[in-house]
Amino acid sequence: PRYTEASLVKRMEELGIGRPSTYASVVTTIQDRDYVRKEKNRLIPEDKGRLVTVFLSSFFRQYVGYEFTANLENELDDVSAGDRQYRTVLSRFWKDFKVAIDEAMDQSITEVLEKINDVLEPHLFPVEELGVNPRICKSCGNGRLSMRTARSGGAFIGCSNYPECRFTRPFGPPGTESSAIGPDGKLLGHDGADPISLRDGRYGPYVQRGTVTEEIPKPPRMSIPKSWSLDDLTFEKAVQLLSLPREIGPHPEDGVMIESSIGRFGPYVKHGTIYANIGDIDEVWSIGMNRAVEELAKKAARSGRGAAAKPLHELGEHPSEGGPINVMDGRYGPYVKWGKVNATIPKEIEPAQVTIEMAMDLIAQKAPAKKKKAPAKKKTAAKKPATKKTATTKPVAPKKAPSKKD
Repeated sequence: PRYTEASLVKRMEELGIGRPSTYASVVTTIQDRDYVRKEKNRLIPEDKGRLVTVFLSSFFRQYVGYEFTANLENELDDVSAGDRQYRTVLSRFWKDFKVAIDEAMDQSITEVLEKINDVLEPHLFPVEELGVNPRICKSCGNGRLSMRTARSGGAFIGCSNYPECRFTRPFGPPGTESSAIGPDGKLLGHDGADPISLRDGRYGPYVQRGTVTEEIPKPPRMSIPKSWSLDDLTFEKAVQLLSLPREIGPHPEDGVMIESSIGRFGPYVKHGTIYANIGDIDEVWSIGMNRAVEELAKKAARSGRGAAAKPLHELGEHPSEGGPINVMDGRYGPYVKWGKVNATIPKEIEPAQVTIEMAMDLIAQKAPAKKKKAPAKKKTAAKKPATKKTATTKPVAPKKAPSKKD
């Protein structure tokens, strides 16, 4: 039978491990670190917990023993009560503990992994068929399976013939579903000839279509949304993610394609350079044209952007310089636009009454202000006539007469 939180605390009390003030943090920590999982009020050991336990019991056996832990608790109680000197307790503890650390540090990674493989062999490589070595790689037929570690963190089971044989599986018994991801990812399935895999990157987990080659150095990838659980990620969901961005259709005003996708700040729709967030991730695959145009218009209105404003009146080309002259409706009232020159129309003049001649006058008045000003001439300071300086003497404070003390 598995421990519950209550029976685990009761057992620690019997062994003299910990104190009432530490029981809650112990039970919480082993769950927060994924050493155990809680199912129907029972604490089930996880493979990560098994791994840590085997490492500590193999290289620091004395310090995780029940008797040592209980005795040290008693010594610390004596220190708290003033019956022992804390320096004596710490010195005696550190002297032996430093030796254990040095011995563990002298071990190579290969030696540590082999030790763990040997202890966990019945769990990681159970006999499935009589007469067949469970540690022989089924992919290449002659490699030896063992626990390995990845640069991205975490453990996995791999073949000794790597990189010729790239067989991997998650850390744990065969067939056990786990979120651990090996160096070549976790294969979710094939979409046609393309393998779809779950991988762990610098910015978190993602799914990838195909593999990295010289011809395709960056295959299609999509980050896993934070609201999605890796345990619930299926092959179908991965393919759905990799189908993004989704084309909704051309915008009714300018014909530019509107797309939906998932970005750093969540799901969104995109039109040109305008991005508008939408509420739910599921809407990325269902949002229609009307809703998309509405959300984009709201975003354009909030940011003061949007489609190019249409002129109120088109007056024609500039007679000498060329370029269209138009009457526009702006945020601060109507104005005449010619190239980069925007000339405000006086309030007493209705926009509909503006002619090209009136527009030319307004542009002429506005245009000079746009020109760069000529650099101002440097002023030379007039020389002042030399004046004869008269020596002035500052009044000197009278010196104090030396006192007897001096």
